[in-house]
Amino acid sequence: MPHLTIEYTDNVQGIGTVSALRTLNEALMASGQFREADIKSRAVPIGTFAVGTQTAGRGFVHARLAILDGRAPEIKKALSEALLEALRCICRSDCPGIQLCAEVSDIDRASYSKTIHEPGTPST
Repeated sequence: MPHLTIEYTDNVQGIGTVSALRTLNEALMASGQFREADIKSRAVPIGTFAVGTQTAGRGFVHARLAILDGRAPEIKKALSEALLEALRCICRSDCPGIQLCAEVSDIDRASYSKTIHEPGTPST
């Protein structure tokens, strides 16, 4: 935990890179809420999209952070703002007219399962 998914329209340059994901992961680390090895991020390009009634000159980057439930609203807001600021740094002036947004959603702790697969460990 956490899981960070970045969806971005294909007219936005530089988002779907390891460097961009590292910048976003570093923003999450700086929050003090997560262990470094627990942060999982991915970037998903969107080739077919609409923003309003026209697509010319428009696009978006949407960051969705899924975390285990139980954190205060103030912490979730701070995480959202940190991601948005990191997106602003990644999408500088070469992305005019692009909408940037970030959200934090809760994952039900009772239903979340996780294991770490170690090579050579027999599966059950």
